[in-house]
Amino acid sequence: MADQQDPNAEFDAVIIGAGVLGGAIAVELARRGMRTLSVDKASAAGAGSTINSCAIVRFTYSTLPGVTMAWEAMHYWTDWPAYIGADDELGLIEFHQCGMFNLLLGEGGHSSKVRALWQELDIPFEDWTLDDLTERLPLLDHGRYGPPKRPDDPHFWDDPTGTISGAIFAPDAGYVSDPQLSCHNLQRAAEASGAEFWFNAEVVSIDRTDGRVGGVTLADGRRVTAPVVVNVAGPHSTVINKMAGVYDSMNIKTRALRHEVHHVPAPQGYDFMADGLVGADDDTGFYFRPETGNNVLIGSVDPDCDPREFVDPDDYDTTLSQEQWEAQVLRANRRIPTLGVPHEKKGVVDLYDVSDDWLPIYDRSDLDGFYLAIGSSGNQYKNAGAVGQVMAELIEAVESGHDHDTTPVVVTGRYTGREIDVGFYSRNREVNPDSSMSVHG
Repeated sequence: MADQQDPNAEFDAVIIGAGVLGGAIAVELARRGMRTLSVDKASAAGAGSTINSCAIVRFTYSTLPGVTMAWEAMHYWTDWPAYIGADDELGLIEFHQCGMFNLLLGEGGHSSKVRALWQELDIPFEDWTLDDLTERLPLLDHGRYGPPKRPDDPHFWDDPTGTISGAIFAPDAGYVSDPQLSCHNLQRAAEASGAEFWFNAEVVSIDRTDGRVGGVTLADGRRVTAPVVVNVAGPHSTVINKMAGVYDSMNIKTRALRHEVHHVPAPQGYDFMADGLVGADDDTGFYFRPETGNNVLIGSVDPDCDPREFVDPDDYDTTLSQEQWEAQVLRANRRIPTLGVPHEKKGVVDLYDVSDDWLPIYDRSDLDGFYLAIGSSGNQYKNAGAVGQVMAELIEAVESGHDHDTTPVVVTGRYTGREIDVGFYSRNREVNPDSSMSVHG
């Protein structure tokens, strides 16, 4: 085991980022016999953007590969203790498998597209009528108010123009209430197979040796030698790609997007922790799930009317804004009229690592030995386990001489046996017209 003070440590692979995706990649590579080092500029695993993830486990993607990956990944959460396979002094996370519904707004909408994909992939779901919605979540108003608007729009408080038509419900969906703990679980699992983790370790250089990646240099002067480096730096992915000299050659780029999530107490007399569900409403423009303390967590589906604030990941406003607080909470009140608007703002501000089409990049790069697991766009937490397997098999194949750019690697899912075409997530793809360009948590 290398000493953290060793100025010239050697490993088989360096993983930049110890969030949920980086942790899962470390687990897979270490279990395949690679000596891995995970470095993170934060002070602990999952202390970056993962700590504020809404951690919703869902399958409501708008592409067949996206749904396939998410369905495979769900099984890691239901099998978490066996998957981790190691003791963690902090305990293991709990996957709250409460189910998730998406409101149906008529033919041709996002939910209709998702329903067709679920049918094609034989993913269990239920068609809910308005009566079913009332029985399962009586808090909901059934009016049509869309498209989503901001409170300063003169039509924001207009009467409904009709009613929603029902919902689709996935009973296997849910959420994880402590996303940072999931990263600690992954750290302990990787360490059990010989992986190392260095924190407060900022990468300042991607080094080269003989025309390929040769390791990394840290801000404190330590240099780590490794023939494989994996960029899983979340909102800092572009910073790392520019260090490596691969940014300009990528057709799909990533940027850091500032985002807010809000917490509002559940309506009085309603036990949202016990009876609440995960839900998504493209009509008013928000998604929600139960949150610790009988709160409702409210996020935005990024409607066109909302401004998008791309920022420097090391210099952005971390305070909740009054404008976005009102927009998201008032939208939620259109659908849940008894929710109310608390005087005190509560919630979190963090960053999405957003790609040009809001789909991730899981790929090699033009620098041999340098790999990408980036562009998670606020929606890839749920896919961590599957991403670990995908990246490990991609790295093994490419390092063994496989030409992934010409013949993309295809991975067979460990749990479902379904094929995951890794070429779908290429850095060189065109912007995918089927992407929803949004997040449902």
